[in-house]
Amino acid sequence: MAEEKIIISYNGKSSECPVTIGTENEAAMDIANLRDDTGLVTLDFGYKNTGATKSAITFLDGELGILRYRGYEIADLAEKSNFTEVAYLLLYGELPTKIQLDEFNSKLQANSDVPAEVAAILKAMPKGTHPMAQLTAATITLSGVYTKDVSKATDETIINVLAKFPVLVAMVMRNYEGLDFIPNDKSLDYVSNFLNMAFGKKASPVITEAMDKLLILHADHEQNCSTSAVRMVGSSNANIYASICGGIAALWGPLHGGANQAVLEQLEQIEKDGGDTSKFVAMAKDKASGFRLMGFGHRVYKNFDPRAKIIKKSTDDVLSDLNINDKKLKIAMELEQAALHDSYFVDRKLYPNVDFYSGIIYNAIGFPTDVFTTLFALGRIPGWVSQWKEMKENKEPIGRPRQIYTGATVRPYSEIGSR
Repeated sequence: MAEEKIIISYNGKSSECPVTIGTENEAAMDIANLRDDTGLVTLDFGYKNTGATKSAITFLDGELGILRYRGYEIADLAEKSNFTEVAYLLLYGELPTKIQLDEFNSKLQANSDVPAEVAAILKAMPKGTHPMAQLTAATITLSGVYTKDVSKATDETIINVLAKFPVLVAMVMRNYEGLDFIPNDKSLDYVSNFLNMAFGKKASPVITEAMDKLLILHADHEQNCSTSAVRMVGSSNANIYASICGGIAALWGPLHGGANQAVLEQLEQIEKDGGDTSKFVAMAKDKASGFRLMGFGHRVYKNFDPRAKIIKKSTDDVLSDLNINDKKLKIAMELEQAALHDSYFVDRKLYPNVDFYSGIIYNAIGFPTDVFTTLFALGRIPGWVSQWKEMKENKEPIGRPRQIYTGATVRPYSEIGSR
């Protein structure tokens, strides 16, 4: 069958743009030669309709509510797998055998110690520095300690980043709260060690399982803002630590990784107002109010967030396990019921999303609200590294978007005395 092409003509010039079809039948028009052929560039604010790469890692269909890692349904992975197994899958393309997973976990444990310089940098930061700023500083510090081949996608470099990241996040949380660091315990598994370092005590199986699921659900999400930032920075041949810092910085924004923090802050706002959820539900329905409920609906998922269905059960399990009687959580459950049963929300498919439930779980476990986004980063680290690795292996060119200039045209320079 002949390759399909779309012909674009402009000003008497034409360009033949090949049509590329992905394995899930997504169609894309290849415009690589469009500017050379016709002088045209495309204009796509926010790159909402621009495919910047070909990737074999994650498939997402927002209309149908589908999320798959390397072809595996997110629900199957969350129910049957664990976070390090999913990290291996994202990195290497296949689920590991028991021997491969044991070896992978052993390498992560063996390389998890963080150099003393990181602790010194964190301790030197001004009191109250946001955890995401601290995490960026801690991550980039590693680039000064580990300098061998860090711009290459070697297993040694990849393992080093994954192994140390949960330790960094736990240290950042302790430092933010003004607490002493908890020693790294290499006898514990990846998630258990993180929770132990964060709180200084062993977490219950329910808490550990919920944390593991949350990390799996956040492990990758196609070419989102932070992942695109990692790939863009990495495309300049920047080292892996600098590339990851690009992702951390992008994730920090409230329109991206800060969403679950915004959920808790809104619950606190409702609590301070007296806790009348019906008042805020009515405000959300009133377009003139300018108010919207945080944690409902999703920018990508037009039907439902497949991750939310999975984590809802974990939310119920965690609240039951901890036997918490917290006004904010009561408010959250009332809002959840309104969104699930009120026709206004149901008709518009404004269901609770993963940020709604993750914020509730993190709050119940005891994480400070400002730390929530660092937990998102901890979950996303295997996705960032996998995307960086894929970009390196594909030898992708440096990222360099175009623009449409709208400034002044050429004009004569005037001496300062005549201005």
